Parts: sequence; structure tokens; C-alpha cells
Amino acid sequence: MDGIDIALLETDGRAEVRRGPSDFMPYETAFRRQIEAGLEDAKSIRTRDQRPRELTAVEKELTKRHGDAVLKFLSDCKISKDDIDIIGFHGQTVLHRPLEGLTVQLGDGKMLTEMTGIPVVYDMRANDMIHGGQGAPLVPAYHQALAARVPFELSKGKPVVFVNIGGISNITIISDGEDPIAFDTGPGNTLIDQWVSDKAGIAYDAGGSIASEGQIIANIVTRYLAKPFFDLKPPKSLDRNDFTLADLGDPELADGARTLARVTAEAILMAGAYAPDKPSLWIICGGGRKNTTIMKDLAEGAATIRASVIVAEDLEFNGDSMEAEAWAYLAVRALDGLPLTWPTTTGCNAPVSGGVLVKPF
Repeated sequence: MDGIDIALLETDGRAEVRRGPSDFMPYETAFRRQIEAGLEDAKSIRTRDQRPRELTAVEKELTKRHGDAVLKFLSDCKISKDDIDIIGFHGQTVLHRPLEGLTVQLGDGKMLTEMTGIPVVYDMRANDMIHGGQGAPLVPAYHQALAARVPFELSKGKPVVFVNIGGISNITIISDGEDPIAFDTGPGNTLIDQWVSDKAGIAYDAGGSIASEGQIIANIVTRYLAKPFFDLKPPKSLDRNDFTLADLGDPELADGARTLARVTAEAILMAGAYAPDKPSLWIICGGGRKNTTIMKDLAEGAATIRASVIVAEDLEFNGDSMEAEAWAYLAVRALDGLPLTWPTTTGCNAPVSGGVLVKPF
């Protein structure tokens, strides 16, 4: 909910990937608060097309901001809109209930097309749910393309794991010759952000500096990791409301942040048990890679199984823009009817494409 990630990609939606420039357009605090209020409004949604209370206005404003972001990005990069074939538009997730077959992303693809004059593919999660999937995660298709660029001396012929630490953490396990395995692992930054916001009025723990001053409360870590979610076999996905601060209690600020950072790291490493062989390499993406406390816990935990932890930039990937790049990649795959998801990533009945294409008049 912090802003818009935007990235340019030249790709055939298969093995060819040439990464271009990227940018980030932040939301000001007032609009973030509108989205946060929208999360509460979204709890009453029962069908995907419903927009109760203020959600219609939020969706229109959010789409306008995406349109402005695209036009500014193209202007800054001195690129004509006529040189862009397709926009992959994710929008803002405000509700995700996979067991009910319900996922809602705010974002009007038709309006974005009208603003930019560029074709748009959006709503890429819905078709997966129609075919029995959980609608998430979708980035594994792109991870698979990037994994082909990992040097053998790092992969050692064993599974490579991409980890995205956003509000929720998710992983993709890539093994040669097999469909990717992917699922949500547990809380990412969301609980830490909520904790420091509630306790200190700070938006997030920048760099993990608050957590670095605290002590781990072991029984609370155990309490979180005993949640029924961790007993579920993948594929599985989470809504940001599935884990709350109720289990944390009221420790000191730094101790709470330190404890939640350990929960995030432990949950990620536990997920490696679902790889067909012990992973050799964990590649960390998303905002959580900038939390040095989480990274320290990940590195120490991976070392016990003789694995390495690196950030996306160590392979000249971009950990900030990777999901935006993925949505561009998925849009091209959607145009060609290629799978966006597999039974091993979302639980769909068979590999399935998706997305809704809208073109300018």
C-alpha cells in the first residue's frame, strides 16, 4: 500500500527476458489511509464486482494514479506509448479468501487503457480460482525464467528458492525440468509494520533497526509457528488479516519487532521442507530484504543446512521491481494463452492462463 512499482520488460513470455528501467511512485500518507480504510470496507464483499462504501472512489483514484504513473514513466524514459505493446496491471488487493474462491483487486483496466492509449491485461488471478486454484502466487512463472540465469556454481544443480518478503512472504522453488512449486509461507513485513505503527507511530522498521535493538521472545515465536496454517500442505495462500498482533501481546517496542522478524525468517526457512531436495540457494526479493535483522536470521538458519542466502541484486536482478517486471511478463504470457499458474503453485486443476485484455477504442 506504499505506492506503485513500475518496470519495463522486453520479453516473449518464455525464456527471453530483457529488463529495462524501473521506478517507484509513492503514495502520500492520506491516500495510504484511504486504502487502509478500504480494507475494512472490503470485508463485507461477497462477490468480486462489489465495491461497498468508499471502495468505488478509491478504485477510481487508484487507477488514475496508475495511469499518471505510466505516462510519467514513459516521459521520463523518453519512450513513446506506441512502443509499448501491453501493460500488466495488478491493482491493489483488498480481499483474498482463497477457500471461498474470492479475491478482489481494485483497479479499472478499461479506465487505465483510456488514460494511456495502451492495451491492458488485468485481473490475472480470477481465472485460476475458477479452475480450482487459490489465485496466488502468480510471480513463480517469472521466477522460473530468472532461475535459468543463476550460475551453476551457486545452484550446484539443486533447487533454487526465490523468496519475496512483502506484506506476506512467499517462495518459489525451482528445480530443473519440473513445474515450479510456490506458496505463501507466513507473515512478511505486515505484522512488523502494524506493530511499529501502533506502538510508535512509525510506518515501518527501516532497515530492521528497531528489531536489532530487541530480544527474541521465544514462546511468542513458538505460538505463531504453531498456527494451523503451517500444518497445511502447499499450495496455500494468505490474506494479510490471517495473522494478527493478538498473539504478540504487549512487549517493549524493540522486543516485539525482533520477535516478529524471527517469526518471518523461521516461517520462510520451514517452507524449504517442501523442496524435492535441500535447496542450495535462497534469493531474497521484496522490501523485507532491506531488513537486516530478517536477513541475519535467514542467513544463519540457511547456513545450518549448508545453503546460501543472497539478495536479488547479487545476481543483478532488481528486488524492488521484480514483481512489476513479473506482471509485465505475465501479461505477455496471457496474450499468448500460456500458463500463469500450475497445480504446484496455486492448486489449480491444470496449468491455466488468465487475465482480461482491454484495448483502446
